[in-house]
Amino acid sequence: MTKNELNKYKNILETKRTELETVLRNRDAIAIEKSPDALDEVQHAAERELAIRNLDRESSLLRNVRAALRRIDNEGYGTCVHCEEEISPKRLNAVPWTPYCIRCQEMADRMRESEEGELFEELTLNAA
Repeated sequence: MTKNELNKYKNILETKRTELETVLRNRDAIAIEKSPDALDEVQHAAERELAIRNLDRESSLLRNVRAALRRIDNEGYGTCVHCEEEISPKRLNAVPWTPYCIRCQEMADRMRESEEGELFEELTLNAA
């Protein structure tokens, strides 16, 4: 990867990091609101749950962006952290913070789905 390409990705990642840090500072949406109406309470709880999930997703993305910036500093950017093959430029353009090549990402996704399925089965059996 050329120095110009590396600088391009670094600028993209730094911009994304700044954007995410700004978004994550605003946590007003997770404040607990009391209401005399039970339906409003349910609505507030649902909105709060959605806001918490969004914060969780954005926090995870911020961790990935910071890790990608560290890989740039350590000269490991653009290389899959699992198989150590080069990540395609097309994938890096789409997801500049990715630590995996497309093959390893698909494998990680299948493993995650399998673990979630097993966890769901376990919870379902324990509830019965």
